[in-house]
Amino acid sequence: MSKMKNIPNNLTKWDLSEDSLAPLTDYQKECLLSLEEELFPDSKFKTEEASDTTCTNEEIKKSVQIETCQDLLEHYATLEKKCMDKKDLKYILYLNELQARQQECHELCVQIEEALEDFTMLFKQYSEVSDKTTSLYDASEQLDSDQRKLNSTIENITEYVKYFKDIDVMLEKLDAPTLSVNSEMFFNILNKIDTNIDFVQNNPSFKESNTYLIKYKHCQSKAISMMQNYISNLFSKTTESILNLRDNDDSQDNADAALALFYGRFQTILSKARPVIEQIEAKSYKRQEYDNLLSECHQYYWNQRALILGSSVQKSLLSVKEKYNGDHCSLVRNSCALLLHASMDEYKLFYEFFSKPPNGLTAYFESLCTSLYDTLRPFIIHINHLETLAEICCILRIEMLDEHVQNNFEPLEGFGNICLQLLHDVQERLVFRAHLYLHSDVANYNPSPGDLAYPEKLKMMEDIAESIREETWQTKMKKISVSSNDDNNIAESMSKNHIEMDSIYQKSHIGNSPADLHGMWYPTVRRTLVCLSRLYRCVDRSVFQSLSQEAILLCVDSIESASQEIEKRATSLDAQLFQIKHLLILREQIAPFQVDFTIKEYSLDFSKVKTAAFGLLEKSARFFTLSNNALLEFLLEGAPQMKEQLVDSRKHVDNTLKYACQHLIQHATFLLIHPILKLLEKEKLHAGNSEVSQEHALGSAQDVAAAISEVLRLIKFKCPEIQQLMQLYLSNKETEFILFRPIKNNVCAAFTQLYQILSKYYNSEELLLIACPLPEQISVMLSSSSLTHGKHTQIVNKT
Repeated sequence: MSKMKNIPNNLTKWDLSEDSLAPLTDYQKECLLSLEEELFPDSKFKTEEASDTTCTNEEIKKSVQIETCQDLLEHYATLEKKCMDKKDLKYILYLNELQARQQECHELCVQIEEALEDFTMLFKQYSEVSDKTTSLYDASEQLDSDQRKLNSTIENITEYVKYFKDIDVMLEKLDAPTLSVNSEMFFNILNKIDTNIDFVQNNPSFKESNTYLIKYKHCQSKAISMMQNYISNLFSKTTESILNLRDNDDSQDNADAALALFYGRFQTILSKARPVIEQIEAKSYKRQEYDNLLSECHQYYWNQRALILGSSVQKSLLSVKEKYNGDHCSLVRNSCALLLHASMDEYKLFYEFFSKPPNGLTAYFESLCTSLYDTLRPFIIHINHLETLAEICCILRIEMLDEHVQNNFEPLEGFGNICLQLLHDVQERLVFRAHLYLHSDVANYNPSPGDLAYPEKLKMMEDIAESIREETWQTKMKKISVSSNDDNNIAESMSKNHIEMDSIYQKSHIGNSPADLHGMWYPTVRRTLVCLSRLYRCVDRSVFQSLSQEAILLCVDSIESASQEIEKRATSLDAQLFQIKHLLILREQIAPFQVDFTIKEYSLDFSKVKTAAFGLLEKSARFFTLSNNALLEFLLEGAPQMKEQLVDSRKHVDNTLKYACQHLIQHATFLLIHPILKLLEKEKLHAGNSEVSQEHALGSAQDVAAAISEVLRLIKFKCPEIQQLMQLYLSNKETEFILFRPIKNNVCAAFTQLYQILSKYYNSEELLLIACPLPEQISVMLSSSSLTHGKHTQIVNKT
């Protein structure tokens, strides 16, 4: 018990500052201070804590009496609570601060709510005032807008009313006797009329707009009639003055005076008419009335110019016709030139008055140039000469249409149309006369003895050419003898002369045969080629193709008939060479024509009609049956068919020429080796007959030898004659070589075949007796018989 009683005393002495039972070390004190600082950071709190600690210790010492363990625990709990309270003191203080601030915020919110209520009341009052102010402003704006609209309406009414009030002023001005059409005031009236018409037409809803439109149309028609009368009076007065001067004076006979009269008089009114016409043309693009007025002015102008120029042009054409009576080409050329210049002058004068291109200008020029057609056509349809017709075609096509009309198409279009009509008439007449000419002078040509005098006329021309060459040679020899002083020079001159004569002779036989001369052609060939050359540039290509086809076929037939007549009076060789030469001329001369000589011919093929007719007779039982009717089958199967056939006249010439060359080759071969050909034919006849002995197949060796000698004689004498005729007719080395080569080949082939047959039927002794030359020997013999070499030798001998 005594110990229990001492416990409180000991506890009181536990932490005494002096003589404490458990004194604290300095380190422990420092730790305790650090702990206090951690727990109580504020100094104030620390001081208060120190004071409180002292107080607490004293109070503990005074008030706390710990007698039991429970008191100790309670006291410990109290201390622990205090300690914990001290630890949470800052939070408690912060909580108290927050509560204070919350209270302040609550008071502030109450004040704000009171202020918002005041503001709400103010906003209501402001809204009432603003609504009243806005309504007042809108009312003011509406009044201002209404005022402006009313002012605009007043202005529009004032502006629109003038379109309706102007009608009386315009009518008064148009009725004024002093108003001139060619004045600025009249042009302003025209512009105002157009403006008012546009306004009334664009505002049909205005009251009485239709009535005022009719009134303005009336004003417009009145102004248009004033301009029409003004222009027509100007033109008619000028026309009357020109006609009166022309009737009373003969100055129109002078070209310059007539030009001044016909064109100068009209140019004097240009300053009066041009402003009015410009107004009409400017308004014609927008208004049909002015366009119609412009067309009437054009027509009236053309009528007046036709009155002036019509009789003058006809009179000039009559004078040209009298001047060039009989000379149709000059008549056509000068008449066309007259109307050409008149058209150019009229075109220039027209566009001095008018600037807008009219629609009837070409028709006016055509009417002006119709007198040209009426004057020239009666002459054209009576011309029979092809040369004249062809030259007139060239004048119209080349000189007039190509050179003048194409370069000035617009002013000369009407003149070109009349020239084109004349050209068509001339071409039609030319084609008609060409048909008659081809049938009368080509197809039905009756040759005279001189036309068929072949080869006499060629030899005559050759002799004339030979004499000319000899005279030329003798002239050169005389010049050389005079200019030479010694024998050496003479010898050199003679040698040079031989060379020159050789070249002259050679040149004279290269394409210079008398048959190559135009005058030596057979008349039908010459006429055909002249006719085609005239037609080539004068008619259309299709017409020329048709005519050339007919002309060439007729010409080939005439050449063939002429060759037959020559064969009767001369030889077959002359006839064949005549035909070949003229076919070569024809083919060469038609080559430059750049046309197709092929035309289409149509014919009906009735071959099926005959077959169907025989079938119809066999099906007579089915004439009236409904199915498989024989009459219907005949109509369907027996209809004639159209056949198209191409006819090429150039190919016809080539084929005829080829046939003539083949015939010539065969005939020349026969002339040279006809005895051998008879032997070969005899061998063919007896080759299949076994009863005839071999020695009698060709005859005896003497007979064969006689035939071969006869052939060699023919080759020696006939071959130069054939070559001479070839050279006389053809006179072209290449052509002669082409024709003579197959003759030579045929002769060599015949001797080759004969040599083989002879070696088959005769022995060596008989072959020696026959003495048949080899084909190589025949070839050499044919080549050595050159006519040119012989003639050259003769000329050298003469020199």
